[in-house]
Amino acid sequence: MGGSARNQGVRDGDDAPGQSLYQRLSQRMLDISGDRGVLKDVIREGAGDLVTPDASVLVKYSGYLEHMDKPFDSNCFRKTPRLMKLGEDITLWGMELGLLSMRRGELARFLFRPNYAYGTLGCPPLIPPNATVLFEIELLDFLDSAESDKFCALSAEQQDEFPLQKVLKVAATEREFGNYLFRQNRFYNAKVRYKRALQLLHRRTAPLDEQHLVEAAKLLVLLNLSFAYLKLDRPIMALRYGEQALLIDQKNAKALFRCGQLMTEYQKARDFLVRAQKEQPFNHDINNELKKLASYYRDYVDKEKEMCHRMFAPCGDGTTVGEN
Repeated sequence: MGGSARNQGVRDGDDAPGQSLYQRLSQRMLDISGDRGVLKDVIREGAGDLVTPDASVLVKYSGYLEHMDKPFDSNCFRKTPRLMKLGEDITLWGMELGLLSMRRGELARFLFRPNYAYGTLGCPPLIPPNATVLFEIELLDFLDSAESDKFCALSAEQQDEFPLQKVLKVAATEREFGNYLFRQNRFYNAKVRYKRALQLLHRRTAPLDEQHLVEAAKLLVLLNLSFAYLKLDRPIMALRYGEQALLIDQKNAKALFRCGQLMTEYQKARDFLVRAQKEQPFNHDINNELKKLASYYRDYVDKEKEMCHRMFAPCGDGTTVGEN
């Protein structure tokens, strides 16, 4: 993604004399605004549903001025792009319209006229007045937050009027949001999303034949909460949620591993890790943690022996350090 695809699109345009690069390029593009203010050319087709109006999107983008090969704005240098909510985090109206026309995995090129971009004044000194700009946008993924936000704003009594599947869907959306935030190292914000999901699931009572669905959803959230608190350097809370996960599934390897990591007593930590290893004997992380624990314990024992040796070593007067 970048200048090469953009230049290829310009070369492929109709080479009419007296026309600018963007004018030639615009002749092969689709009008998605109805007034040719936002034009689109699909480079790679996407799949699935179109982006919804209240979605949060994960995109890579680069913006270009005409006759410039280097982008004036781009987030492609980021390892993990930031999750952006339509209507809040995106400032260009043209980009909003463009994203609403896209599907997951799609890569497209857009031309935004001034009234859909930076207006008649531009954005000095970077963007000149009345500038038409070209953006290449890749839609990596999106999450529809409208349904989740509206549901979470309801009272507990109102939420109880909806079927269980609705609650599970909203909780899953909250957890997925948390996962995105976690991958961006925004651990506190991820924790908030996970706790919203857990609160929804805790409040919901389900018939016996459907209780396993709620418990399975809770388990995923509890494991994520434990990991988030570990990243936030709050081991007591991380251990608490790990132990809650084990109440649902006492053989869950992830929960056993997390509790083993967080236990301060050697024997308890080893017991959890051995149980985790029993469930997943070839898990690299579990086996490494056991080796690390054994190494720490050997160091501890060696230091204890050395301390005892010094305490009871004979002094010059024939007594020992430990004698009064």
